[in-house]
Amino acid sequence: MNARTEPPRSPPMTAPRKAARTTSGAGRLLLGGVGLVILLLLWWLGSDVLARPGSFAQKFSPSTALPALWDLVFHSDLPLHIFVSLKRVLVGLGIALAVGVPVGLLVGASRQAEAATTPAFQFLRMISPLSWMPIAVMVLGVGDAPIYFLLAFATVWPILLSTAAGVRQIDPQWLLLSRSLAATGWETLSRVILPAVLGHVLTGVRLAIGIAWIVLVPCEMLGVSAGLGYSILDARDRLAYPDLMATILVIGIIGFALDALARALVERVSPGR
Repeated sequence: MNARTEPPRSPPMTAPRKAARTTSGAGRLLLGGVGLVILLLLWWLGSDVLARPGSFAQKFSPSTALPALWDLVFHSDLPLHIFVSLKRVLVGLGIALAVGVPVGLLVGASRQAEAATTPAFQFLRMISPLSWMPIAVMVLGVGDAPIYFLLAFATVWPILLSTAAGVRQIDPQWLLLSRSLAATGWETLSRVILPAVLGHVLTGVRLAIGIAWIVLVPCEMLGVSAGLGYSILDARDRLAYPDLMATILVIGIIGFALDALARALVERVSPGR
């Protein structure tokens, strides 16, 4: 009898391979930094070098926006506007989570619920949240309430759909095991279903953060007296174009940081890890 041949085993990761992976991560960070520097150079070339002297484009150049950014951060009420905007995003996301996760669990667990709700959800999801602005103001009045509604409406869909997709991908053997152990419905939900869909929920939250941050600025132009959107309108009315461009930079920096934080959280609790 011939000896059975075993498939070759992959060699253990050696120190050079670990170093290669580390170098690869550092290389990606370096390339990302180079890309941002190139973007800054293109901005400078377009507004300072190639623009005609005294043209309107020079009012938005980095040579004026970056000093204005420093003054806004340390010598103005911009931190207050940032706090107000972040609070509105968190409240909107909280409402979306409170609605999207339970509905997503129901839709993912029941084929009948999925069939009954999918057409309506897809119809509502395709309506731009900004199209509800006049109705939200007429019904809820001027202030934070319509902004919360618009942010929640914009962000509930990625959370709901990601949660439902996570429920459908749960291994049926896990549910059979919980039944064989006589687990209650709450125990199955809290110890099997929710841990299994947590990565999908956080992925939906990451997508929702990007949507909320984009929708926030026009929502804050609805007659409120604080927020980054209000700050942009105020800078425009004062003809303070460097301040306007500096506020746009702040919006981009905070949005980038929020996405990086959400991405790190998803990678940390992802089921694959």
